[in-house]
Amino acid sequence: MATGRQRRSGGNRNSRSGQNGNRNQRPPRDNEGIIPVLAKTVRDIEHSVQRGQLTNAHRVRFQVSALLAREERTRVKTDQEITDAQREGQLKRLEGIATILAQTAAREPSLFHLLDTDAEISDAARRVKREMQAEGGLEPEPEPEPVELSEVETMRAERKVYPASVRAAQLSNPFMVPDFTGATPHVVERRLAGWELITPLLNSFEQAPSGAPACMALPEPRSNLSYAGSDLMDHQAKLIAAVTGGHRTFLLADEPGLGKTAQALLAAQAADAYPLLCVVPNVVKTNWAREAALWTPERSVTVVNGDGEDVDGFADIHIVNYEILDRHADWMGAHGFRGMVVDEAHFIKNKKSQRSRHVLDISEHIRSRVSRPMLMALTGTPLINDIEDFVAIWEFLGWIDAKKPGPVLMAKLEETGLSPVDHGFYPAARQAVVDMGIVRRRKVDVAADIPARRIADMPVELDGAEGRSIREAERHLARRLVGRYDAAVEARRNRGEETFGIDEELIRRVAKAELTDETNTSTGENVFSMVRRIGRAKAELAADYAAQLSHSAGKVVFFAKHVDVMDAAEQLFSARGIGHASVRGEQTSQVRQRNIDAFVNDPEVKVIVCSLTAAGVGLNLQVASNVVLAELSWTNAEQTQAIDRVHRIGQDTPVTAWRVIAAQTVDARIAELIDDKAGLAARALDGSEVEFSSTDVQLEAMVGLLGDALAERRDASEVR
Repeated sequence: MATGRQRRSGGNRNSRSGQNGNRNQRPPRDNEGIIPVLAKTVRDIEHSVQRGQLTNAHRVRFQVSALLAREERTRVKTDQEITDAQREGQLKRLEGIATILAQTAAREPSLFHLLDTDAEISDAARRVKREMQAEGGLEPEPEPEPVELSEVETMRAERKVYPASVRAAQLSNPFMVPDFTGATPHVVERRLAGWELITPLLNSFEQAPSGAPACMALPEPRSNLSYAGSDLMDHQAKLIAAVTGGHRTFLLADEPGLGKTAQALLAAQAADAYPLLCVVPNVVKTNWAREAALWTPERSVTVVNGDGEDVDGFADIHIVNYEILDRHADWMGAHGFRGMVVDEAHFIKNKKSQRSRHVLDISEHIRSRVSRPMLMALTGTPLINDIEDFVAIWEFLGWIDAKKPGPVLMAKLEETGLSPVDHGFYPAARQAVVDMGIVRRRKVDVAADIPARRIADMPVELDGAEGRSIREAERHLARRLVGRYDAAVEARRNRGEETFGIDEELIRRVAKAELTDETNTSTGENVFSMVRRIGRAKAELAADYAAQLSHSAGKVVFFAKHVDVMDAAEQLFSARGIGHASVRGEQTSQVRQRNIDAFVNDPEVKVIVCSLTAAGVGLNLQVASNVVLAELSWTNAEQTQAIDRVHRIGQDTPVTAWRVIAAQTVDARIAELIDDKAGLAARALDGSEVEFSSTDVQLEAMVGLLGDALAERRDASEVR
């Protein structure tokens, strides 16, 4: 059903007859209405794809054309005011449009997902849809009402908390006084008054010529900069120098592994941006606390958990995860923070999600109380990919609001002396945004500053039904362990033995019994089936990241444990037109070598999909410098063997292994255990490569799961 109502115009081929039902109007012309608009648009997109000049604007118009074609087809089929011959003719023309869309997607597979009926429709797509509806004689859809602050407050009203320590700090601490020094001057809009500028700003990045700068100019640092006894890398020191010079907002988009966490913490110190709020994925919350203690040891740190009973309201640095922002956003907006860091900032790209609204709301409150707060968005996702995803980040930083550039960016655009009708506006506008604080450095550009081999964790969230199912299965496993524990306690009681508190030794015995049962059964939900399900759920996310790396950083080695994960990854690479090869256990030696040679020698083969067990040893893949570990190993040795397929003699580029970890699941627990066990073994034996058994990790994972469940039950009973 068409969402745009037809305008009543007798000359429009799609217009309705008057209210009197008169059908004696002239037949519609072929060059009027929405169909000619669609035909011209899809032809333009087709030609752009053929020339290899597809931009984000073309992608938007491709999706909108598919939407409007479907709506028009539904309308034509039910329109009682046209003849059967007219209906047949219009449907035939729509079929031709659909054919062009399909052929274009076949040539450019990355467009296929935009044809899905449930594909997400961006704000830009809605704007373009209204424009095309108006051009085709339809009444455009009404613009959506902006989200009011009261709606955000309503979403979190039921769960909001106000920790006692926070209330005490707000009542007693002088940092609550608003700071309006250095306020941004009012900008008089002249030439750009009335222009819609958000879309041109986005287009300025899509249309940028090769080699256009993606990083603001950074000052040279003082020599021999060091903090807390650790020397800074040159690229880190340059950012700190910019903060020292007065810059306060940054989209820090360095490639993963270049020390963004340290840069953010040291930037806050250089700006004296305390108290500082750090919003991070739950899986790295503990690591942020450790990094803060390492780089800024003189600053107090508090980690916000649950309802915040243990939070220190007087701390310099507050670390909170996205998942509990709904409980704490009220007091955080009023706490007097002078700085805010958002880690893995691509988590807020969907402005309709609650997490994004909470982040934007807190940022707005901070900017209303402090004229120049330090705001940093950290993300390793390349800036050029899906540029619309960065609109929410720009808004968080105060560079734009929901509809137009903010005062500082608007002043920069006014200074160009250009408007969107001028070709020169786009490179100038892009540079203006970059100068607002985009910092993007590639690993290859700072190779001398980083270790030759590095493991970087990429936390991902499992959304939707699959994610909910996995979390419920993990809760079911925990309940089963608690049942075993309770049965053991009851058996002791029957023997006249008492158990006081939580018995750690009994936990280990119960976990070991459960593990033994699991290793001898292939039925039921256990830790092994859980890990496999998580691997399948991560497959597309891991493959998507590998695809991005292949575009921005060259060849990629993709490792997985299970065949279905490898299959899912290869399907995604095929759909996106990314050349790939594979190394699997069932292959003959000839096929295996042929695939390896293709990856090493053929520039079109960007990714090789490898089995951890079949390809973990004996391969030389140093043509790549990036490894994606889609599934976790049970031992550090297996993980290291996989990385060493790339990090070996002949490699002349620093190697990074991206370990994809499902946040809020046992996956994160296993990753931490592997690292802890490996670190302990290395420290105990002065760096010896002593390996621990996989059973150790499996047992400790079960012990942790049961221990947490028992602690939660105890805490809940104490509250009651």
